[in-house]
Amino acid sequence: MSAGAGADRLQHSQAVLLGIDIGTSSSKGVLVDATGKIIARASRPHQTSHPHPGWVEHDAESVWWADFLELTRELLPAAQGCEIAGLGVSGIGPVLLPADGNGEPLRPAILYGVDTRATDEIDELTAELGAEEVLRRGGSALSSQAVGPKIRWLAKQEPEVYRRTEMLLMCSSYLVHRLTGRYVLDHHSASQCDPIYDLRARDWSADWAARVAPDLPLPELAWPTEVVGRVGAEAAAETGLPEGLPVTAGTVDAWAEATSVGVRAPGDVMLMYGTTMFFVEVLDEVRPHPALWGTCGAFPDTYTLAAGMATSGAVTDWLRGLVDGDFAQLVSEAASVPAGSRGLLLLPYFAGERTPIFDPSARGVLAGLTLDHGRAELYRAALEGISFGVRHNLEAMGEAGGSAHRLVAVGGGTQGGLWTQIVSDITGKEQQIPAETVGAAYGNALLAGVGTGTAVDPDAWNPVVDTVRPNPDNTERYENYYRHYRDLYDSTTRIAHFLAAEQHAADQTP
Repeated sequence: MSAGAGADRLQHSQAVLLGIDIGTSSSKGVLVDATGKIIARASRPHQTSHPHPGWVEHDAESVWWADFLELTRELLPAAQGCEIAGLGVSGIGPVLLPADGNGEPLRPAILYGVDTRATDEIDELTAELGAEEVLRRGGSALSSQAVGPKIRWLAKQEPEVYRRTEMLLMCSSYLVHRLTGRYVLDHHSASQCDPIYDLRARDWSADWAARVAPDLPLPELAWPTEVVGRVGAEAAAETGLPEGLPVTAGTVDAWAEATSVGVRAPGDVMLMYGTTMFFVEVLDEVRPHPALWGTCGAFPDTYTLAAGMATSGAVTDWLRGLVDGDFAQLVSEAASVPAGSRGLLLLPYFAGERTPIFDPSARGVLAGLTLDHGRAELYRAALEGISFGVRHNLEAMGEAGGSAHRLVAVGGGTQGGLWTQIVSDITGKEQQIPAETVGAAYGNALLAGVGTGTAVDPDAWNPVVDTVRPNPDNTERYENYYRHYRDLYDSTTRIAHFLAAEQHAADQTP
C-alpha cells in the first residue's frame, strides 16, 4: 500500500503510531492505527560501505538520517486529520558511532558483528578481564558483535577521533538524539556493549567502563517502551513531525522485530530471515553461553539468548548478481531441485561467521561441484547451507538451556515459501508465519503504542496465519548432509584462515 492509500478511511479522531527502522541494506517505516492495522508503509534501499576487508560501515547522516526523513515525509500524509500518538525507532546494532558533544558524528558508524576489525582488541580484552568473568558479568563472550573491543580499537587506531568523542551512539539512540536532544540508550542495546554492561545488575559496569572507555560519558539507560523525550522544534521543522510528539527509547532492530511477531514469552524464538539471519529466544533468567549472546530483553524482567549469522540473504543476493537472475525465477528453479542440491554442500561463511563458531576468518566453501550443476542447484545449495547454519545455532541455544517451544519466522526471506520450508525440513521444527512480516518498523510502532498507552490489545496485533511443517522425507535425507556440513568447517578451517590472511595482505599492498 502506498503512503497515501487508506488515509481517507481514517477517522479524524483516530490515534496513529509511527515506526521507523534502519536496517543493513534498507530502511522501512509504517503508520498503524491503535489496533495494529497498517495504514501505510514505505521503504528505502541503501548501501553499506566496505573500505577494507572486515570493515562494514554506514554514514549516519546520509544513510540513517536521510532515510528517516524520506520515510517520514512519505508516511505523514496518510495520517492527515489524525493524532500521531507516538514514534518508535530502531536500527542495526550493536554499532559504534562516536559523536561530539552536540551529537555530530565524528566518523562513519562501525556496524555490528559483520564488522570484524577489532579482532586483536577482542583477544586483548578477554585476556585482560578474564573470559569466564566477562561471560558471567555480561552474558556473552567477547566477539565481533561486542562494542567494547571496537571502542578500544577506536582509541588505538584513531586517537584524535576518540579524543573528541563525547557520545557513544547507536542507530536508534542517534535518531532519538536528533529528534529530542536526549542522550539515552535502551537497556537491551546497552547489554550488547560488552564488557561495559552488567547483565544481572542491569546497569553500566563502572569499573570496566573506566578501563575500556576511559573519560567517555555513557548514556542514560531506559527500556525500549519508555517515552524518553519529545520531538523538538528544529526536528519538527526538518521532518514534518508534530512538535512535542512522544518518542520512545527504541532498540536494536532484531528485538523490535521479535516484538512485532509476539515473541515475548519464555520459550518463544524469532527466526529473522534477512541480509543476515538472526535468532532471539526469550528467557526468564540469565543463561550465559560462550557460543551465544546473552542480553536483556525488550521488556523489563526478561532476558534473551541471541544468535546471528554473518550472512544469509547477502549470500543469495550475491549469487543472484553472479548468475544475472531475479529472485522469483531462482526460487522457482531451486524448488524443482531435490533436497541435497544433487550433491552440493555450501558453507555460508562469506563474511566470516558469528555464532556459534565466532570465526571472523572463516570463509565460504562450495563442495561437490561438477559440470552438471547449474544455477538452480547453486541457489538451492545456498539456501540449504544457510539452513544448516540455522540448525547449528538452534542446537547451541538448546545446549544453553533454551526450550524453543515456539518458532516464529519473520523478514523478507519468508516470502516465496522455499527458504522457510528448507529450514523446517533441516531442523525438523515447525515455524509459525504471522500476518505481518514487515518486521522491526511494525514492532517499533507497537513499542510506542505500549509506551504511550495507545495500543489496543497489543497481544492481538499480529496473529499467526500459516504454519510451515517439516517434510519427513527431506528431514531424513538432510541428516547425513548436516553431519558433513559440520565436518566441512572443521576440515577446511586451516585453508580458510590461510586464504583470509592472504586477502588481508592483498588489501594492505599499495
